[in-house]
Amino acid sequence: VYSSVGQTNFINMRVFYLTVYQLQQEAPRPKRITCPQEVSASVPGRKFHGIISREYADELLAGTEGAYLIRESQRQPGTHTLALSFGHQTLNYRLFYDGKHFVGEKRFESVHDLVTDALITLYIETKAAEYIAKMTTNPIYEHLGYTSLLKDKMVHRLSRGRTEPRRVTFQSDDRVSLISSPVVRRSALKDTPEKLSSYEKIHNFKVHTFRGPHWCEYCANFMWGLIAQGVRCSDCGLNVHKQCSKLVPSDCQPDLRRIKKVYSCDLTTLVKAHNTTRPMVVDMCIREIELRGMKSEGLYRVSGFSEHIEDVRLAFDRDGEKADISASAYADINIIAGALKLYLRDLPIPVITFDLYSKFIQAAKLPNAESRLEAIHEGLLQLPPAHYETLRYMMAHLKRVTTFEKYNLMNAENLGIVFGPTLMQPPEQNALTTLNDMRQQKLVVQLMIEHEDVLF
Repeated sequence: VYSSVGQTNFINMRVFYLTVYQLQQEAPRPKRITCPQEVSASVPGRKFHGIISREYADELLAGTEGAYLIRESQRQPGTHTLALSFGHQTLNYRLFYDGKHFVGEKRFESVHDLVTDALITLYIETKAAEYIAKMTTNPIYEHLGYTSLLKDKMVHRLSRGRTEPRRVTFQSDDRVSLISSPVVRRSALKDTPEKLSSYEKIHNFKVHTFRGPHWCEYCANFMWGLIAQGVRCSDCGLNVHKQCSKLVPSDCQPDLRRIKKVYSCDLTTLVKAHNTTRPMVVDMCIREIELRGMKSEGLYRVSGFSEHIEDVRLAFDRDGEKADISASAYADINIIAGALKLYLRDLPIPVITFDLYSKFIQAAKLPNAESRLEAIHEGLLQLPPAHYETLRYMMAHLKRVTTFEKYNLMNAENLGIVFGPTLMQPPEQNALTTLNDMRQQKLVVQLMIEHEDVLF
């Protein structure tokens, strides 16, 4: 139950919904002005009038609301202009074709559909311009629809708890000998960062064509037009106007039915969809490796058979957390290690995100050891919560791997060489940049492993 003000706003918006729907029904219908004979084979149909002046086009369209024709531009021969009669004037648009017809972002199978959509938009924007300008200023998003359903899920999510970045006090002692006392006095490093309990995720909006009347789940107004009336989040299904999508909070709660795969899926999207702290692939692979692979020589350095690694990927994509990666299915632990590396490498946004990549690279270049660790720590606190938690868990695991160095021959430096380019990649995906940064990538991961208990 929401306030009487909220009820009043909702009623007003539903009235406007019906009004706008009625306006769409009242919009002028397109009327093609035909040419007496077909002018060009390149533009089939008698709606094309060849090279005619604007003035002559005005005469042909005069007095008929919604009338349209296509002419070749006199100023730019070879280009086509859509001339449309609306509001007692002729509107001229440059007309394009790339398999579909368009004058703006929307693409149509036919010019007739394009004109139909244009007339609806022009008519509604003319008749209801003032309300359209205000329709996002008092949304019902917090009271109805998606958000009300989201709240119950969030209560359950918060009750599960999350690991949060720890208070960090860098101390100069035998265990962390690289960090000297001046850092202890820097109170900024003692601040408690935001909790991980609420993983924020932006919506993944894509233009969508709705069949039948549809209303925006942000402002509750009618979504007008013939096609591409709004946008839909491909992860959770939220439907809103394109202009409203810029105002929707970063509260996407992905629907498992919409998540088609595990590998190559955005990290935050995956953990929110499965309501987990970390991706299942990371948890399950690490569990299996720590159960039977910690003493395996060359762990993470030695590659497993690529066909078998691909089988593991397909198993996760198909079966999710029910995927069988036990010794009976894959005796070679290098296959599981390879599957974990492949998952991390194939993330659309790396664990160390693109926007923080340069910050970590610059941190590794600092000549002073304590400044290096301080800069890395500051970078870690800027990671998205799901990325931070995944990286924290990975570094704790790799730290345990190094305790078996006598058997697996993998120390922090060796693991840094392996995981540097896996966990962090330059945003421009430039091979030369990656090659030049390899030393810094290795050092960042090496330091995070060696000082895992201090940095996280």
